Amino acid sequence: MFLARVTGEVVSTIKHPVLIGRKELLVVPLDPRTLEPAAGASAVIALDFVDAGKGETVLVVDEGNAAALVTGLPDPPIRTMILGVVDEVRIGPAR
Repeated sequence: MFLARVTGEVVSTIKHPVLIGRKELLVVPLDPRTLEPAAGASAVIALDFVDAGKGETVLVVDEGNAAALVTGLPDPPIRTMILGVVDEVRIGPAR
């Protein structure tokens, strides 16, 4: 999992049936300490499961098995997904 910032929306006119009705967003991975774009990070397309918007900080999972768990499908054509909108990031010892 990683933190990212939503920078835009991807529009596709033809989609796999599993993707119909879901937003595809462009996200840039962030350095969790500074919340700035991570050094050398490239933007990726992530399927939105939480109705995130442009400029929001989000929690992204980039692993196919997680997609199967979230969607309940045995072999979904999904790898990268937005699973949460982040309100705050705290770095320090666990409480």
